[in-house]
Amino acid sequence: MNPDAALQPPFADFMGMKITHMSRDKVTAEMLVRDELENRMGVLHGGALMALADNLGGTAAMANLPDGTRTATIESKTNFFAAIPIGDTAHAECTPLHRGRSTMVWQTRITRNDGKLCAIVTQTQIVIPAGKD
Repeated sequence: MNPDAALQPPFADFMGMKITHMSRDKVTAEMLVRDELENRMGVLHGGALMALADNLGGTAAMANLPDGTRTATIESKTNFFAAIPIGDTAHAECTPLHRGRSTMVWQTRITRNDGKLCAIVTQTQIVIPAGKD
């Protein structure tokens, strides 16, 4: 497993994301839903939920990258099922759907404290060889 995968960007700290498990086959995280992350309806903003999933997909891809490569998200799709209220916690679990030489596809399931499924995010990560943009 790529040891750099455990290093989280400053954005993860800003959002309050905490990695709770990391392996090549699964990355999990939690994020407290606080006032700064709410939408105008008083629940977790959809963009914050998507950012949580995107960070996890990137972390999972990093854990699986060959030496000398890097990754970036090239596609992401989110289905929203239920809101997460302020004060609750978003629980995210990211698992692989495909791990190829040039792309990886990851699925992140996000639930709240009562176990209700709130969103599923499917994203594609490109594997970028060293020296390529």
